[in-house]
Amino acid sequence: MPDYLDDLRFAHVLADAADATTMDRFKALDLKVETKPDMTPVSEADKAAEELIRGHLKRARPRDAVLGEEYGVEGTGPRRWVIDPIDGTKNYVRGVPVWATLISLMEAGEGGYHPVVGLVSAPALGRRWWAAKDHGAFTGRSLTSASRIHVSQVGDLADASFAYSSLSGWEEQGRLDGFLDLTRDVWRTRAYGDFWPYMMVAEGSVDICAEPELSLWDMAANAIIVTEAGGTFTGLDGRPGPHSGNAAASNGLLHDVLLDHLDRRRRP
Repeated sequence: MPDYLDDLRFAHVLADAADATTMDRFKALDLKVETKPDMTPVSEADKAAEELIRGHLKRARPRDAVLGEEYGVEGTGPRRWVIDPIDGTKNYVRGVPVWATLISLMEAGEGGYHPVVGLVSAPALGRRWWAAKDHGAFTGRSLTSASRIHVSQVGDLADASFAYSSLSGWEEQGRLDGFLDLTRDVWRTRAYGDFWPYMMVAEGSVDICAEPELSLWDMAANAIIVTEAGGTFTGLDGRPGPHSGNAAASNGLLHDVLLDHLDRRRRP
């Protein structure tokens, strides 16, 4: 059975290269930003980081396919790298340090592709998290300077900390009532946004988080890091993994009650 540790080491090499590129343009006064057809921003740094990662992959993993936010899918086969060059572009272009490069390796298996390696690198925060299948989840500045992370043991919703990104998506999907009920029933709420709530769930500083609309590249790396830390990552429909177009993550103990709240539709 593969242990994926060589792939994990390579993911760190990719992240080091991406970090140098993204940090070089972070807060640059002449940063070029465009609006994509879905009305979300993309910066020159997004494109440059993804191009750089794709170049490394083509040289070192020529048989592997690549799926990236900016340039789509390239190649076929049982192994696919999934890349979000900058998760949190809106923060990036405004000088907010909460953004990260997300790198995941997914492998074909029963029911489709499943993440087997995940890395989240947030250089402006000075943080990095990673995991490989059956090897646990870690945080640190490098493989040689790392601490293993675990989800919390909070088992009562009234004691839980809930993190999310925004309200608008919940309202658009008719899930706002359940979302607001959840915020009333937990101990604490914070809108950290993007990748960070999932990493907080993985390291036990937040107990539950959810987002109503996401793409695979937003979730693949987060999913394996949360699960390898002992947590649960599903869609709002309860389907395990990053394939539902939305996400709910928890320490596992609170997952059913999290999904129950968020499945409550608009009241008549």
